[in-house]
Amino acid sequence: MRVLLVDDEVRLVESVSRGLAADGINVDTAHNGVDGYWRACEGSYDVIVLDIMMPGMNGYAVCQKLRDNNVTTPILMLTAKEGEYDEADAFECGADDYLRKPFSHIVLVARLRSLVRRRSADSSQILTVGELALNLTQASCTRDNTPIELTRREFSLLEALMRRSPDVVPKHTLVNLVWGMDFDGDPNIVEVYVGYLRRKIDKSFGHKLLHTVRGVGYQLVEKR
Repeated sequence: MRVLLVDDEVRLVESVSRGLAADGINVDTAHNGVDGYWRACEGSYDVIVLDIMMPGMNGYAVCQKLRDNNVTTPILMLTAKEGEYDEADAFECGADDYLRKPFSHIVLVARLRSLVRRRSADSSQILTVGELALNLTQASCTRDNTPIELTRREFSLLEALMRRSPDVVPKHTLVNLVWGMDFDGDPNIVEVYVGYLRRKIDKSFGHKLLHTVRGVGYQLVEKR
């Protein structure tokens, strides 16, 4: 396993690196967000471990920028901050797991190995609902083998719906997942983008996959 550890606490980085090396894990390090982002883009890692509070670029920004640039490496966020909103922010920007300081070395290693196993089990990174397929690695979409061009926002919205299919997803949940928890615009933007998706993934095909459940939210499902 090869891990990138990004944290501005030098002593912590040195201690964690020694512990991981003793467990046979290769570790590269960076002490600020800018260097961490560069290493994450240039290197090949099984897991990226990011602190949140760092100079240059905080962990949230690094994580979001990596996801925006289609870096799919699992990300574990480390932080001394507490509270469910901090944890939610980590997941909203694309993190896969979250661990508060101080943490047990045994727990850290277990989390890292779990993320690697999870990625191996889902190495194709393809979501499907019926004949609709979303390739997260290639950032591409097809229905019945027909390519569908999506904007980044449309892609994110479709991913959120597909990951939760066949559940009905409330509008406010989609706002948080796609536009972020700090979004203060009109929540009806979701309806606009659902309309865009319908024209692209449903209009030219035999039956609808994307449905409105009045008063509740939206549902992506093969059959109703």
